[in-house]
Amino acid sequence: KGGLGSASAVSSTGHRVAAIVAVNALGSATIGDGPHFWAAPFEKDAEFGGLGMPDVADHRMRLKGMNTPATTIGAVVTDAQLTKAEAHRLSLAGHDGLARALLPAHLPLDGDTVFAASTAKHRRDDMVSLMELCHLATIVMARAIARGVYAATALPVEGAQKAWRDRYPSSG
Repeated sequence: KGGLGSASAVSSTGHRVAAIVAVNALGSATIGDGPHFWAAPFEKDAEFGGLGMPDVADHRMRLKGMNTPATTIGAVVTDAQLTKAEAHRLSLAGHDGLARALLPAHLPLDGDTVFAASTAKHRRDDMVSLMELCHLATIVMARAIARGVYAATALPVEGAQKAWRDRYPSSG
């Protein structure tokens, strides 16, 4: 069961980077049949359960129902000034975060999309700061996806897809 998640970080130069994402993926945010998240290495302050990685990672493909439309759509936003090309690069880094949090990702039946935007509030004009923003975009997108799944609740109808908290009540 997916949901809406967000996460943020601050770069070494003080620029803010945030991600917001609506998670409805065909792939899985959790490893194998357990409660551990693929995004566990990026977790801060137990924001999605603090479980870490399992002793053994099950890499078998797990997909939710193939008869259900699936897409994960999100945005990465920064207060650093970006050119159009740099914003595109930031969105690609957001896609990297999607691929670190969902396995498999970017499948033919997924509509996975990540946008990027800048408020242009703070000046930024060197390559190193752009590379750090891209690095952080990857991390905040992965965290936002896990947070969205972790915080989701099942719809109050019979036969609704179970939420993470319903599947693993003793883990969260």
